Amino acid sequence: MSALKQSPLAPAGGFPDLPVVDGVRFATGAVGVKYTGRDDVMLAELCAGTAIAGVFTRSSTRSAAVLDCQAKIGGDARDGAAILVNSGNANAFTGERGQMSVQALGRAVAAVCGVPQQRVFTASTGVIGEPLPHDRILAHLDALQRDLSPAALEPAARAIMTTDTFAKGAWARCRLGGADVVISGFAKGSGMIAPDMATMLSYVFTDAKIAQPVLQAMLDRAVVSTFNSITVDSDTSTSDTLIVCATGKAGNGEIRSEDDSDAQTFFAALHSVLLDLAQQVVRDGEGASKFIEVQVSGAVSHQDARKVALSIANSPLVKTAAAGEDPNWGRVVMAVGKSGAQADRDRLSIWFGDLLVAENGWVSPDYREADGQAYMKRDELVVRVDLGLGEAGATVWTCDLTHGYIEINADYRS
Repeated sequence: MSALKQSPLAPAGGFPDLPVVDGVRFATGAVGVKYTGRDDVMLAELCAGTAIAGVFTRSSTRSAAVLDCQAKIGGDARDGAAILVNSGNANAFTGERGQMSVQALGRAVAAVCGVPQQRVFTASTGVIGEPLPHDRILAHLDALQRDLSPAALEPAARAIMTTDTFAKGAWARCRLGGADVVISGFAKGSGMIAPDMATMLSYVFTDAKIAQPVLQAMLDRAVVSTFNSITVDSDTSTSDTLIVCATGKAGNGEIRSEDDSDAQTFFAALHSVLLDLAQQVVRDGEGASKFIEVQVSGAVSHQDARKVALSIANSPLVKTAAAGEDPNWGRVVMAVGKSGAQADRDRLSIWFGDLLVAENGWVSPDYREADGQAYMKRDELVVRVDLGLGEAGATVWTCDLTHGYIEINADYRS
């Protein structure tokens, strides 16, 4: 696949200057899993005492690496840990051979980094159904370990990219019990994005001291309104992985309960990082030219609100209308109706941005098509729907569907 032009929706200023997180070091290498002339493997080494939480794809065809990570989350945090990620090959739908690759890599990383194999977390992203040439990775592990550096976050973010057009990073600071705490994270994802926990991998690191069960509970809660509220193409990957690591080096008193005084402060900072990363994944949606926020209110339940929001966000007709800058509100009506949520045509209201387009089951008398057309020329769009039935709501983020998406995916394996 030829090099891809950077998304027009990429954040201004490029990759952020992520703060170093005490207790974690990174290294990258070009091992030739699939790509040539670029780093395609990332190793992260974590200090003893690091708490690790994770959420993963619920795909029934998830990869061997995902199954291995799921089995290890929640283990003993007294020892150090390591994360190994390769791009270019998903090691998914590779049967027993895929499991052997995961075990071989886990054993080797454990030996090189001096950590238990139970504390080695691997991930692979790329083409599905092709054996992972893990020997190429094994041959570079000693060099990766020698090159470990706390400052190599941006190279790590770039090494895990596949069809991404820009590296994605986000960070936050907060103060917990008199201690300054940092959170730094990066993600990859561009297509096959409808996380159910894109192809989506995300790794977030903090020096906060927080008990693993609390960190896991916070992550489970935060992912609902961040990574599980984005979609590029409605396709859930076999490899979706989101891991959060807390080294405990900041010096704050350990957060042992979500009721602790510092828990909400940390949760808000973590949520902001996850939301930033999730929205960057959408901004890098394959072929995307529009970033779209879908807001649904007036539903009888949160579940119904999410059904409607995702129905709109995943509709090829809505997404192609956005790509063509066509204010085709009839397609929004269609998406509401097919969602399976409770709806009443004559109570439905639709806005494009601040423009009231339809109300009471008909086009608004104040709506002018020219205003809708002018609004759709923006790079960032808001589609708002009120069902008029209750008090519940939901927000999801998506992008448009262009010829670029077809071009990227038509020759993905070539």
